[in-house]
Amino acid sequence: MLGLAIATVLGWSNLPSILLAVVLAFFFGYSFTAVPLLRAGLTLRTVIALALAADTFSIVVMEIVDNAIVLAVPGAMDAGLGDALFWGSLAFALAVAWVAAFPVNRWLIARGRGHAVVHTHHGH
Repeated sequence: MLGLAIATVLGWSNLPSILLAVVLAFFFGYSFTAVPLLRAGLTLRTVIALALAADTFSIVVMEIVDNAIVLAVPGAMDAGLGDALFWGSLAFALAVAWVAAFPVNRWLIARGRGHAVVHTHHGH
């Protein structure tokens, strides 16, 4: 959401807007995993490996679904920050992307991967 909001304010076209949104999604997704692990005393190398393993597949799924929906909603990429279409399409896309990513995360956790691996390191 932040990437599309920033790109909208800057008047960017669709491709750079989507690219910024994806880059920020990965940055924040990895950060939400990495910061607690760093605070738990793990090395940066270990944290990077864990964050990549835990979050990459889920973020990829969310970004594909999220951006595909926003691109598919007529006028959503041209709407301004003051338009309900802008925020409504982002909220709808995020909700659908969460639903799409949920089974991915469950599948990973059930196999001892994804955030299941990360949770074993909390509190070190």
